[in-house]
Amino acid sequence: MDGGGTGTAMESRVWAANVSWAARSGAFALDPVTVEVGAGRLVAIIGPSGAGKTTLLELLAGVRTPTGGEVRLGARSGFVPQQDLVHPQLPVGRALDYAARLRAVTDPDAVGAVLSVLGLEHRRAARIGTLSGGERKRTSVAVELLTRPPVLFLDEPTSGLDPATGRDLLRHLRDLTRAGHTVVFSTHNPGDVARCDEVVVLAQGGRFAFAGTPAAALEHFAARSAEDIYDRLTAEATPPPWTSRPAGTGPAAPASAPRRVPAIRQWWLLVVRDLDILIRDRLTLAILVGSPVMIALMFLMLFRPGAFDPGHPSPGTTVMILFWIAFGGFFFGLTYGLAQICDEFPILRRERRAGLGLWPYLLAKVGFLVPLLCLVDALLLVLLSLTDRLPALGPSGNLAVFLTLVLGSLCALMLGLLAASAVNSPSQAALTLPMLCFPQVLFVGAFLPVPVMATVGQWLSYGMSNRWVFEALGTSAGLPALWRTGASPLGPPLLDSYGGTFDGPLWADWALLGGFAVAFGFAAVAVLRRKTGAVR
Repeated sequence: MDGGGTGTAMESRVWAANVSWAARSGAFALDPVTVEVGAGRLVAIIGPSGAGKTTLLELLAGVRTPTGGEVRLGARSGFVPQQDLVHPQLPVGRALDYAARLRAVTDPDAVGAVLSVLGLEHRRAARIGTLSGGERKRTSVAVELLTRPPVLFLDEPTSGLDPATGRDLLRHLRDLTRAGHTVVFSTHNPGDVARCDEVVVLAQGGRFAFAGTPAAALEHFAARSAEDIYDRLTAEATPPPWTSRPAGTGPAAPASAPRRVPAIRQWWLLVVRDLDILIRDRLTLAILVGSPVMIALMFLMLFRPGAFDPGHPSPGTTVMILFWIAFGGFFFGLTYGLAQICDEFPILRRERRAGLGLWPYLLAKVGFLVPLLCLVDALLLVLLSLTDRLPALGPSGNLAVFLTLVLGSLCALMLGLLAASAVNSPSQAALTLPMLCFPQVLFVGAFLPVPVMATVGQWLSYGMSNRWVFEALGTSAGLPALWRTGASPLGPPLLDSYGGTFDGPLWADWALLGGFAVAFGFAAVAVLRRKTGAVR
């Protein structure tokens, strides 16, 4: 393909020499490709399904690492995958403002400029979820344009759009090339080819068939239209031979590294954005706040008051009250964590390419969810205390119970975030809920005391974070003294069956809970790093 001059044109070039890629399984391989994309060009990559269009696009964009050959970009590029990687709850302008700040864009007019270029000024206040397909795609493109990348890559931007909307999107892409950007995109739509400056044709099986102008492509394949080119590629086992032309001006200079926003600022921006999204998603907010209220009301209906009366205690009931308090905090944290991350993977990968760190991302989830967990934990304890379902402990004792429950919720939140990081969809996250809850019920030591469990069960109980919440609550509530001195004959034998369960120091239980939370956090970051790759 033709080069595009010098100066700024050199920054907008893409150069690839014998670049290839092969799957480890051997299921697919892209044959070596040598192309040079000049500045200010609109280039389409076409071919039948399974020909490797997306693979070649990701190789040129630097998103995928080639197994052979070399790719050079004259400057840092923008990449827009097929999915619309924007939060549908946010207005267009607000979403772009967050994206700009996460990308260290300091120009106050940057958002307005990209909205103007892409014809979205009139939709600035519209919620992204209400936009048409073409408008959502342009919004996704706008995120990448905020940093003014000289080269922009798009994976099938017209897929799923009606012909008129697809033509409108290509018109906007053409406007970008007139402004000096180089645009490379993959497409299944033959009608897109005639509107481009250059076309790269791949044949079935990842074979490189042609690169040149649309007119030259028609001549090469003896075709009257782009549709005929697809027919030729489908009908012929081997495409007509074509030898790639050598690059005219040599490889482009390596791309410069993106500007990085400091980690603490990334964390704060993400906390604010997550809160903004939650507040705008009223149904989710109602569920997050309403479900703990319903559980607390069920506790009131289940347990009679006075179980902790020193004169007439009910030892069996006190155990169950403390266990279900511990499990309630665990359940709140786990469900809040499972609702995160798994539906944001495409957005996270995009923001990782822009320099986002995984620890700011993960801790932002903690930063905006822990205050909500503190609120619902406090609500549960206050309701139970006011209705005589908890012992009278005084300010310090009540504070110890509250901190214990919050630490248990934090552990469960981190476990939920780890599970959400490991799965690929919200439906898979929902399926993990019973798998994570049942062990925390069976091996905590409430229904069956740990000392009388089978040996395997005793060892498993050490790995249950909720065991240490339950034991810490029992210690704070003074269960041994209550059972030993109370009038109930059930107290001493029950105390014997639990052994030294409630005799440990409170700080030891808190330290274990803190260790669980930290371990789950490191594991979640490791999983996210494997699934999203390193920051480029």
